[in-house]
Amino acid sequence: MRIVFPLYPNFTALDAIGPYEVLSRLPGAEAVFAAVEPGPVTTDTGALTVLAETALADITECDVVVVPGGPGCVAAGNDAAYTGWLAAVHPKTRWTASVCSGSMLLGAAGILQGLPATSHWAVTELLPVYGAAPTARRTVFTGKVVTAAGVASGIDMALALAAELTDRETAESIQLFIEYDPQPPFDTGSPAKAPAPMVERVRQQILSEV
Repeated sequence: MRIVFPLYPNFTALDAIGPYEVLSRLPGAEAVFAAVEPGPVTTDTGALTVLAETALADITECDVVVVPGGPGCVAAGNDAAYTGWLAAVHPKTRWTASVCSGSMLLGAAGILQGLPATSHWAVTELLPVYGAAPTARRTVFTGKVVTAAGVASGIDMALALAAELTDRETAESIQLFIEYDPQPPFDTGSPAKAPAPMVERVRQQILSEV
């Protein structure tokens, strides 16, 4: 089972690494980090680099694609080599997924047309630009297209996807293995819970980066 994480400069690390920690543990999984140009790809903090060992052009088909989000999604969405690859490989996948603003890259590739989808709460309102119907749900499965909300939701999405690819017991075993048992010290993980001034401040910060 080949699972491809198509990276681009300034992606958000957890968007890719969270799902990787889950999906790479599936029986028979081959997790591949790829990019338009193979080599080191730096995340949005500028302090972490992930090695993309394979060029996207060298991957003509795979079972699963997981597209991360991040400030670099705007540039990647304007890169015909990146979006063209997504559009070409999507018909051959079993599942095509995104995390956070990675949904905008699916949209730029024409994959979300007419579908419900989610993204990071600060950019969900941009989804109609790509013909998608925005929803505030944390994970959205529509046919073989899966979109997850903000950064940490990628782990939830990957566990649900793991169950679809194998079975519930396997997914639950992976959850136990990585000890994914969220008990956050604060309750500000969604705009519905955080103070309004904080929501607006974070929204402006994100929009200034995207």
